[in-house]
Amino acid sequence: QVQLVESGGGSVQAGSSLTLSCAASGGMFYAMGWFRQAPGKDGEFVAAISWSDSNTRYVDSVKGRFTIARDNAKNTVYLQMNSLQPEDTAVYLCAADNVNRGRLPDGMDDYNSWGQGTQVTVSS
Repeated sequence: QVQLVESGGGSVQAGSSLTLSCAASGGMFYAMGWFRQAPGKDGEFVAAISWSDSNTRYVDSVKGRFTIARDNAKNTVYLQMNSLQPEDTAVYLCAADNVNRGRLPDGMDDYNSWGQGTQVTVSS
């Protein structure tokens, strides 16, 4: 099973930027994704990236503000978050999918390995 370790969360003002990192080790995967969970809410898909081609996928609410990228040599995926808003406040979780589905999944059940999460807090 893939081990995932996130970093880069923090507390920022609205309009600021943060970059999250997720380092993977110990297994093979075909896609990596970011999800977030705010207090009292269900987990929400944020973005995903294929590990073998240029495909990416985003939830509508972050399109144009967030960018997912990967460094294959470092087995690391990044989430660059710009123009952060209070509604982006959540625990952000990195996930890996070790099944070659031929598509980028956006469901939590499709991902097999999870990181511990990193808190992002955006104040107005």
